[in-house]
Amino acid sequence: MQREVTRRGVLKWIGRISAATGAAAWAPGSFAAAASAKVPAKRIVVLDPGHGGVDPGCIGTGGSYEKEIALATATEVAVLLEASKRYRVQLTRDDDEFISLEDRVARARQAHGDLFLSIHADAIPNSSVRGASVFTLSERASDAEAAALAQRENKADLIAGIDLSRHAPEVSNILLDLARRQTNNLSITLARKLVGELGRSVPLLTNSHRSAGFAVLKAPDIPSALVEIGCLSNREEERLLNMTPYQRKLATSIARSVNDYFDQLGAA
Repeated sequence: MQREVTRRGVLKWIGRISAATGAAAWAPGSFAAAASAKVPAKRIVVLDPGHGGVDPGCIGTGGSYEKEIALATATEVAVLLEASKRYRVQLTRDDDEFISLEDRVARARQAHGDLFLSIHADAIPNSSVRGASVFTLSERASDAEAAALAQRENKADLIAGIDLSRHAPEVSNILLDLARRQTNNLSITLARKLVGELGRSVPLLTNSHRSAGFAVLKAPDIPSALVEIGCLSNREEERLLNMTPYQRKLATSIARSVNDYFDQLGAA
């Protein structure tokens, strides 16, 4: 439990700094609120089906919408996690609703999420390529393809972030550095679990764990990852991604990854 206790300890310390300096609480889901909130009996997992409403996301070669496949798969994950009785699951959307990237992060923080998973499907120029991949946050993308994907996802929306303009610079730096460092480390642990479990049941892209500046991963206090469950630009993979058994296979791997992640935290 040491790693988890350390994370919560950091949040409590940040809350004390904010109170001592008279800094305004960040909203929504401020660090002070996260520090003082009662620890729930169950872990809170926030699932984020990508796109929605007027934003269809990628459109497959056969006309499939990413937003529909992402929601269907995220719903399957939610069912499995809830059935385990280890988690309380919240979806950022449960219907065909447009939600800004900033609001997705805000909803996760309002829920005091212990984990944030954004579920998407990709489309790339080479239609012969297929496979899932996992992303964690980086200000510098790990390759040109990752940078291009992050740019597509972030366009037409504000970059999610926290306005620290009213804080003293030294306090701002401490707050963000402490939180981001711990959160980023945990996000990488989560991503490795996802790659390991997905790789046992579905094809993966060659560079299966990448990093990019996804706005939706920028909550500084919630370990986060973005899962691209496959390529809609590949005709065969598009067909599979529309099938409930395949969505359930993906969901099973993702749910196992969540279990593996929290099991490792508990053993640390």
